[in-house]
Amino acid sequence: MTNYGFLIDQRKCIGCHACSTACKSENEVPLGVYRTWVKYVETGTFPSTRRHFQVTRCNHCANPPCVRICPVTAMYQRTDGIVEFDPKVCIGCKACLQACPYDAIYIDPESHNAAKCHFCAHRIDQGLKPACEIVCPEQAIISGDLDDPNSLISQLIAREPVSVRKPEQGTAPKLFYIDADQTTLTPTASTTSSTFMWADVVSEQLVGHHHTNRRKQHAREVIPLTAASGAKIRPPREQGLGIGQSALMLGGRVAGHMVQTGYNAQHKIPWHWPVPAYLVTKGIGSGVFLAVAAAVGLGLAPLAAPLLAIVLFVSLLFIGITTALLVFDLEKPHLFFTILTRPQWRSWLTRGAFILIAFTLVGGLWFLAEAGAALNIWPEAAVSGLRPILAWIGMPLAVLAAIYTAFLFAQAEGRDLWQSPLLPAHLLVQAVLVGAGALLLLAPFVAMPAAFLTLLGWLFAGSLLIDLFMLLVGEFGVPHASEVAARTAHDISHGRYRNHFWRGAIALGHVLPVLCIILAFVAPTLAMPLLAVAGLAAIAGLYAFEYAFVMAPQHVPNS
Repeated sequence: MTNYGFLIDQRKCIGCHACSTACKSENEVPLGVYRTWVKYVETGTFPSTRRHFQVTRCNHCANPPCVRICPVTAMYQRTDGIVEFDPKVCIGCKACLQACPYDAIYIDPESHNAAKCHFCAHRIDQGLKPACEIVCPEQAIISGDLDDPNSLISQLIAREPVSVRKPEQGTAPKLFYIDADQTTLTPTASTTSSTFMWADVVSEQLVGHHHTNRRKQHAREVIPLTAASGAKIRPPREQGLGIGQSALMLGGRVAGHMVQTGYNAQHKIPWHWPVPAYLVTKGIGSGVFLAVAAAVGLGLAPLAAPLLAIVLFVSLLFIGITTALLVFDLEKPHLFFTILTRPQWRSWLTRGAFILIAFTLVGGLWFLAEAGAALNIWPEAAVSGLRPILAWIGMPLAVLAAIYTAFLFAQAEGRDLWQSPLLPAHLLVQAVLVGAGALLLLAPFVAMPAAFLTLLGWLFAGSLLIDLFMLLVGEFGVPHASEVAARTAHDISHGRYRNHFWRGAIALGHVLPVLCIILAFVAPTLAMPLLAVAGLAAIAGLYAFEYAFVMAPQHVPNS
C-alpha cells in the first residue's frame, strides 16, 4: 500500500522561499499563515558563521495526534498516509493545534477552519507532484512512496543519514531531513529577538519568550564555587532548562557562540481565557453535585427538597456556563452540534461532550424531582426514595465531568506540561475545593443544616490542603521529564506567570482561605462570612492558576 512522505535535502536548500510561495498560490493560503515555510537559524561568531535553512511543514505523521483529538473527523489520515482535513466539517475547536508538536496547523483567518499542508492531495490524486516539489530550483524537496524500495525517497533515506523533528513524541513523522542542524530541528535551541530579517516579531508565542528573568539567570551562571581540590566549578543548574537560553551547548559556553532565529513563521496562541474559565465553572458544577451527592448518598447530612433544588440548580447553572464557554470558544460555533451527530470517539472532546450531557440529564432529573416537591406539586416522601439512587448514579458522572479534561490535555501532545499523570486526581481535588467553596459562598443567603455546613467545611479544608500539596510538591516540585515541560513550569513559577501562580493561586487561592478558616475557629460568630470569603478566594485563585496553566505551555514554540 502507498505510504507518502517528504524528504528535504538541506545540503541543497538555498532558502529562496519558492516552496512557500508556490504553496500559497496553489492552495490560496491567506496572508499571515503558512502551510510550508523556511526557517532561518544563524550560528557562530563572526567571521565563523553560518545560516541554516529548514523547510518546515506538516510531518504527515504515521501516528498523527491531530487526527486522534479531532472530535468530528475534520482531520483524518488517508489510506495512503496523507493527513488531510475537511474545512466543511471543522468546527474550529483548535484542539488539533494543541495536539500538533510541530506548529504545523493554523486557523484560516478567512474560513475559520483548521488548515495545514495536505501534501497537495488534489494533485496527488491526479498523478502530479506537490507544488512545492515542482517549483524547488535545487530539487531539495522530494516526495514519494516510502514503502516502494525503488522510489527516490526510499533510496535516499536508506543511503543518507536523515533526521526528523521531535522523534521522542512518538508520532512517527514522515518528513525527513538530510544534513539538518540541531539548532533548526530543536525549537528552543535558538533565541528570538524583537525582529526577524523581514518582519517584526508580533506573535504572542514568541514575544518575550527568551527574555523572562534573564538577569537572574545570568547572575546564577557566574557564581564561583570551589571544589575540595581547589578547582573553580560551576553551580548545578535547574533540571531540564538547557544552558542559559539554549537547549544546546555549543562549545564551552553559550555566550561564545551566537545562535539566533533569523526568520520563522509566527503562530498565534489558540486558547485564551474561555478555557481556564471553563475549567473553573466545570469544577464548580461537578464539585457542588459531588458535595450534595455525598451528603445524600452516604447519609452524612439531612437535606430537604427546597435546599436540594437550589443547590442542584447551582450545579446545573455552572455546567450550562461551561457549555456556553465551550461553544463560545469555537471558531464555528454554529456547527457545535456536529460533535453529537458525527462523533469521533477517540477524541476526549467528544467523550467529554457526552459525559456532560449524561451528567446534565441525571442532575436535571434530580432537580426537577426536588423542585416539584419544594413547590408541593408532589409529596416530598415520593422523592426521598429516589434521592440516594440519583446521588449514586450521578456521582461517577460528576467525577468524570470533573476529570475528563485531563485526558483531553493528555491528547494535546504539543504541550508537554499538560501530559501530567497527576492531572486527573488534581482536577478532582480542585472540583471538590471550588464546589465546597461555592456552597460556602451560598451559605449566608440560603439556610443549610449544621451537619451539611460541617461537611462542607471539612471538604473545603481537606481539598484545600491536598491541592496545595499537589501544586507545590507534585506539579512544580518534581522535575519534569522534558525540556519543554521544564521551561513551561519555570515560566509559571518564575517567569511571566509568576504573579498568577504565587499571588493568585498560592496567596489568594490557598493562604487567604487557610487564614479565614483559622479565624473562623477563633471567632465562631464570624465563621459563616469568613468561610464565604474563603470560598470566593479559592475560586478566584483557581482561575489564576488555570489561566497560567493553560497559557504558559502555548508560549513555548514547537517549530
